[in-house]
Amino acid sequence: MDIHVTTDPLPGLSEDQLAFRDAARDFALAELAPHAARWDADGEFPREAIAKAGELGFCGLYTDESAGGSGLARLDAAIVFEELAALDPSTAAFISIHNMATWMLTAHARPALLAAWGPSLASGQKLASYCLTEPGAGSDAASLRTRAQRDGDHYVINGSKAFISGAGVTDMLVVMARTGDDGARGISAFAVPADAPGIAYGRKEEKLGWNSQPTRGIAFEDVRVPAGHLLGDEGDGFRIAMKGLDGGRINIAACSLGAAQGALDAARRYMGERRQFGRKLAQFQALQFKLADMATQLVAARQMVHTAARKLDARTADASVWCAMAKRFATDAGFTICNEALQIHGGYGYIREYPIERLLRDCRVHQILEGTNEIMRVIIARHLLNTEEELR
Repeated sequence: MDIHVTTDPLPGLSEDQLAFRDAARDFALAELAPHAARWDADGEFPREAIAKAGELGFCGLYTDESAGGSGLARLDAAIVFEELAALDPSTAAFISIHNMATWMLTAHARPALLAAWGPSLASGQKLASYCLTEPGAGSDAASLRTRAQRDGDHYVINGSKAFISGAGVTDMLVVMARTGDDGARGISAFAVPADAPGIAYGRKEEKLGWNSQPTRGIAFEDVRVPAGHLLGDEGDGFRIAMKGLDGGRINIAACSLGAAQGALDAARRYMGERRQFGRKLAQFQALQFKLADMATQLVAARQMVHTAARKLDARTADASVWCAMAKRFATDAGFTICNEALQIHGGYGYIREYPIERLLRDCRVHQILEGTNEIMRVIIARHLLNTEEELR
């Protein structure tokens, strides 16, 4: 069953932004909606569809035009991700992660590496994965143990990564590895070709959702990488990772907005069609109130995400904390809205004939990745307490 996305213009958006939204919606209806359920059921990675998204500029949305990207604002990208995710959160989320990794590489690469990889990544001809998490370093990312040792004109990388989206099907890995002492300042970032000798991929994880994109662990054994593949300088890796994650948090929050919008639209339609006790569900006040709360939550979350995106575009001092707040609020709200939509559908919401259960499964992980929502609360609390100290 298709999901029809609301066509009401969003307040405060420019004509260009509305055009981006419409282009993303048309693409999602044509290229994602007819296949999303099958990709989910079969665990199929839709590389061809992602390449078509790249032809529209969706694989390098906020990558600079000089590097082959679209050069759009973070808010523009969030609008696109929301529309894609309204029909297929799993594929939309992978495209968002690819955008994050592509931006990290192109923003910090040396000229030769940028020329070799920037245009192909930004166009979607090649795809990228982001490699930060390790078996022993999840929320505590600064404790990672993967090490890169300088050896002449190369670095030699040894270690392992876990839960890497796209691992095994992507072409480039943006890898965080330790080049110095313990702690955040000892971490550097590298662009590692995914087929480099010494890289081994683990089994494809069986997951609750996000089944259109593979998730695997990666092992690095004496992987030699040219020194020119260092992103930024030695010791810049953690800063680069956190800058990337600010945008990544907005991206994944936007994907939650999309899933929630898709679920809300499906619930509205179902309430207008389904009859019980001689009346349409839309005539029951309890369900009217539930729908009203869902819509209110969605509008509030969208405004927070858009505000955070604007702050990141303006590089305001509080942009990071706004990204954390928006990610926490929107991903929690998105899951709640999908869950309420499933409840409105009753037993039909639990079966795969309807898209609700897939939207619910796909958006659940958004509360975990790009920093768990508990870590988002830590970031927010630290900001508030540091501000209080400064005021004193």
